Amino acid sequence: MPSNLRSTRSTSLKRPYAPMDAKSVPEPPVGPEWQYEPKWDGFRCLIFRTSDDVFLQSKSGQPLARYFPDVVAMVQRLKPDHFALDGEIVIPVAGRLSFDDLLLRVHPAASRVQLLAQQHPAMLVIFDLLVSDKGIPIVAQPLAQRRAALERFARSYLKNMPNIRLSPATTSLTVARRWFRAVGGNLDGIVAKRLDLPYRSGTRDGMQKIKHRQTADCVVGGFRYATGKRVLGSLLLGLYDTEGLLHHVGFTSSFTQAERVRLTALVKPLEGLSAFTGRSPGRPSRWSTRESADWRPLQPKLVVEVEYDHFTGGRFRHGTHLLRWRGDKAPGQCTLEQIEGGRGSTLKLLTAPAKRPKKASPKRR
Repeated sequence: MPSNLRSTRSTSLKRPYAPMDAKSVPEPPVGPEWQYEPKWDGFRCLIFRTSDDVFLQSKSGQPLARYFPDVVAMVQRLKPDHFALDGEIVIPVAGRLSFDDLLLRVHPAASRVQLLAQQHPAMLVIFDLLVSDKGIPIVAQPLAQRRAALERFARSYLKNMPNIRLSPATTSLTVARRWFRAVGGNLDGIVAKRLDLPYRSGTRDGMQKIKHRQTADCVVGGFRYATGKRVLGSLLLGLYDTEGLLHHVGFTSSFTQAERVRLTALVKPLEGLSAFTGRSPGRPSRWSTRESADWRPLQPKLVVEVEYDHFTGGRFRHGTHLLRWRGDKAPGQCTLEQIEGGRGSTLKLLTAPAKRPKKASPKRR
């Protein structure tokens, strides 16, 4: 028996169990052996149900149940008492998915978590079945068989569970591209999985992700030095609102050492009073501990075009990639209006009928 399996009342997976991961690629793979799914913008979660116990595991192997008591309660209401699922926890707010509300759930106070769960209940989107409703691991089966079993699971147990949804899947690249285009930045992209492969725990083999990348023109309103050095570490980016206030929206730090030296000489003459008349940069968050605590304001004269993946809560969620300097563009043209969200509702994908992927055709020798 593989080392990652153990016996309980019935055979189940040993926890923590590493989820199957995806390799990032610029374009989706093509071929009958591939299945395509939406890439949900939430917290990856493995769900283990054993008798009366529900264990929610994050992608990194950490427990999530204390932050999502509403998800635990949903899983407890399901009829089978031994199974394991792979999915994503999302929080719909006003017809869209809110990653900011997910982050708010990671709070030390249980009372605060309960209040947030009541205000905006989470939704569980499932896309793989790892242990069947009989308590038998099926990770060794190819995805085509696991998907069929997952659909049977959904038909049998999710009819009266509106906050547990089956993620759609298709073998049509045309449909997958339509998903990618239609929902814009409110979806994280699409995922392609090999139908003929087992669940490859902890690897990136057989699974690929294609993420949204968008661009925006931003004002350079400040900079931070690199940690422990007197050379530029990051440029602080700003966008104007309709009232003419410049808000700090994120940073870019994708520079070589030679570029850092050159940029330091470029921005130093522009140091002055803060250009951020709206939200200004604060101290580095726990997500950006490598940056210096101090930032230097710059006159709002420089414009850059950056590439980003998500814009939520009035800022770029991650660091951006500098594409080019825009000397041809006036700083006042860099507005929040250029940042567009999704052009459709992601939640519509969860109510549309899912097409069962066809089995991979055997390759001719």
